[in-house]
Amino acid sequence: MTRPNEMTGGCLCGAVRFTAAPAKRHTDVCHCGMCRRWSAGPAFMVDCGESVEFTKDGGLSFYRSSEWAERGFCNQCGSSLCYRLVGKKAMFVSMEALDDRDGFTFTNQIFFDEKPGYYTFADRTKNMTGAEVFAAFSQAGN
Repeated sequence: MTRPNEMTGGCLCGAVRFTAAPAKRHTDVCHCGMCRRWSAGPAFMVDCGESVEFTKDGGLSFYRSSEWAERGFCNQCGSSLCYRLVGKKAMFVSMEALDDRDGFTFTNQIFFDEKPGYYTFADRTKNMTGAEVFAAFSQAGN
């Protein structure tokens, strides 16, 4: 059964495939050092909540990159796929892992204080420092 807003996606080699239903058609970007190293640039992510279902997971691996987060990737081709908080089911999916990216808008930049000076985006977005992000996450669910 297809869910409203359901989309498909996967890795470069096809070893990992998934479906997801983003709540909103927007992407955010993270400029933190871990995300930039993991994605080879700013990480464009889509909040898919708990809707992510892996339909093919032969190459799926998770790396615990910090005390609070895990990053999903394909262990065969190396594609960055998703990010989740430890112990949570909600996932943020890499924008570029989605098969169809039409109709999304770029709305928010986090860890803006860690953005290197060699690139700048022209879109008008909400810009949050790392401290502001941690404060927002610590208040979520209270």
